[in-house]
Amino acid sequence: MKIQGSWFVSKMEKLDEIWKFFEELKTIHIERQRNGLVKRKTFLQMERYKCLLNNGKTMIREKVLKDYKDGNAAIILPITEDGHYLLAIEPRVFTKKTVDIGFPAGYIENGESPSDAAIRELEEETGYTPEHLECIGSYYQDQGCSAAYNYYYIARNCKKVSEQRLDKDEFIKYVLVTEEELDEIVRRDWMKGLNSAYVLERAKNLKEKR
Repeated sequence: MKIQGSWFVSKMEKLDEIWKFFEELKTIHIERQRNGLVKRKTFLQMERYKCLLNNGKTMIREKVLKDYKDGNAAIILPITEDGHYLLAIEPRVFTKKTVDIGFPAGYIENGESPSDAAIRELEEETGYTPEHLECIGSYYQDQGCSAAYNYYYIARNCKKVSEQRLDKDEFIKYVLVTEEELDEIVRRDWMKGLNSAYVLERAKNLKEKR
């Protein structure tokens, strides 16, 4: 019991230490610099901020915007009524292969809830809509230079309800695969996007726990 008690005290002390660092390094004031918004007639923009930390230190940080928004997104792992997985294949021009296979995803529009965005993006990219939608996690995409926040979903009992509705500069092919085929795609290291890899790993962990 003494050992267990010592372990508990040590654990709490470590957590207290971590929390003190949180308090010391948190931002207590943030101010956009004059002419801090770099305006471009492109999809990406940048803002520059002066940030005051709780320890009295200041730092300059730049924030990336996507179409003048943070760029929050929904990533969806869709499973059809007969147990197949929906995958999207699309150009990723700055990667080594310049193309990638993963799960449907897209940006959340202003005034749109993450779950509504997930349903909309899934239908636009594949023509399928889910009977059930479950959020299985949410994380920042790139904390160093962005406020973009991603939401991860499992979409169950998906049904084909329409054709694809893609933007003029979107080129997406979708495929239906079995669980074994999906495992083979992962084994061959074809799925290189972190968002797709994360939502798949999270879904598998939840399945094992249940």
